Amino acid sequence: MFEAIASHWSTLILILSLAMAAVGIVHAIMTKEDVRAATGWVGVMLLSPFIGAIIYAIAGINRIRRATISALRPSPEAAAARHDRDVALEALINAEYGQRFTGLKTLGDRVARRPLTSGNTIAVLKTGDEAYTAMCRAIDAAQRSVLLETYIFDNDAVGALFVQSLGNAVQRGVTVRVLIDAVGVRYSVPSILKQLREAGVPVDLFNGNIVMGLRLPYANLRTHRKILIVDGAVAFTGGMNIRKGFSAEFAGSDSSRDTHFEVTGPVVADLFSVAAEDWRFAGNEALKDDPWQVQRAAPPPGQPMLVRGVATGPDASNETNLKLLMGAFSVARKSIRIMSPYFLPDREFISALTTAGRRGVEIDIVVPAVNNLFLVDHAMTAQFDQVLKHYCRVWRHEGSFDHSKLMAIDGVWAYVGSSNLDARSLRLNFEIDMEVLDKNFAAEIDARIAAAISTAQPVTLQTLNARPFIIRVFDRLLWLGSPYL
Repeated sequence: MFEAIASHWSTLILILSLAMAAVGIVHAIMTKEDVRAATGWVGVMLLSPFIGAIIYAIAGINRIRRATISALRPSPEAAAARHDRDVALEALINAEYGQRFTGLKTLGDRVARRPLTSGNTIAVLKTGDEAYTAMCRAIDAAQRSVLLETYIFDNDAVGALFVQSLGNAVQRGVTVRVLIDAVGVRYSVPSILKQLREAGVPVDLFNGNIVMGLRLPYANLRTHRKILIVDGAVAFTGGMNIRKGFSAEFAGSDSSRDTHFEVTGPVVADLFSVAAEDWRFAGNEALKDDPWQVQRAAPPPGQPMLVRGVATGPDASNETNLKLLMGAFSVARKSIRIMSPYFLPDREFISALTTAGRRGVEIDIVVPAVNNLFLVDHAMTAQFDQVLKHYCRVWRHEGSFDHSKLMAIDGVWAYVGSSNLDARSLRLNFEIDMEVLDKNFAAEIDARIAAAISTAQPVTLQTLNARPFIIRVFDRLLWLGSPYL
């Protein structure tokens, strides 16, 4: 038998390779919804059956499946109460903002599966020092529970502040849980895990700890969410990771910038449910005991702020942010202002955006003059012509790198959170954003983007084409790999 195998080993390897490729190709064509993704993977496995099938098994298969749809499905009584609330809310939206935003609410109801709620408040935290101070202050005042989920939690001076606050909370008898992404935790070496555990803080990793802290088959599917819930009453979310590079106190005047948000009201329950589900997925612990009960605060006086928590990820909520943003572009009449550190969306997103531009909507896209990711910066530059040719303006704002993810439409609707405008955030990462329908909040976001534009340089087709040919070719080559950057 061994002699037969030895004499026919090349044939056996060929058969094994073809069998692996066949299984992979069938899986790709039966599970991929994007024809380009399916075609690409089929091509890889046809050209290199053995290696292609292994690469597909590692990077091409979405192994994450979570029962979020059934968990969010309301009971008949809750559905009836929600219907009554929706009728009243739609009447309010129609009277205050117009029918087009009522339609956008319906879209959000259907794709986000979480309601647009009234009675919320949002405070904008404009710097890392402001955000970290507010977050640690809230943890220090916690009486029942603290739930923290983040992509990056660096082992540095800012990380030490959070370890101290979280450890002190544990010593006071507060129930604490910390979830860090398995990729993000390795942004600092050694990681922060030892310090957290020595402080008695229960901590887990999203997507495991198998090879050097990284679960390879899942490495492309990360939690990019930033959520802090204290006592079920106040939440913090936005774009801010936990690292000293965003603190002027520790990094000096060249510190990077970002925008975070302190939130109260019904949307806190949405943010908690997302983080609690991620914790359950990572460690199989359901956060349902008394310390985790969400408080229902009395609504503030005045015009209600309408907010929806929008969770996105490669599971039941796949491409939720993409669908909602494309719907928002379709209702815009006056302006769309976007601020993002990484602007590398797909063709559908660009088509929706440029269609609004053709309708006469003023569109401004603001990105950093100097990006912290060299490859992404060049790939972005290669794609700018696709929007510049169709009535959009692109701005490179000067100064420190800004990691903020902000959007405002017509000065009344805003979208903020953790999502970048690239393939990773729109299709691969687990993200959390907030849809906000409120004139005052949208005006504040609009003004923040306008301030960046005031110190920015415009990107034009002329300047793009004036660059050396070899640089333009280099940019386009990097652009080909943009779905994987």
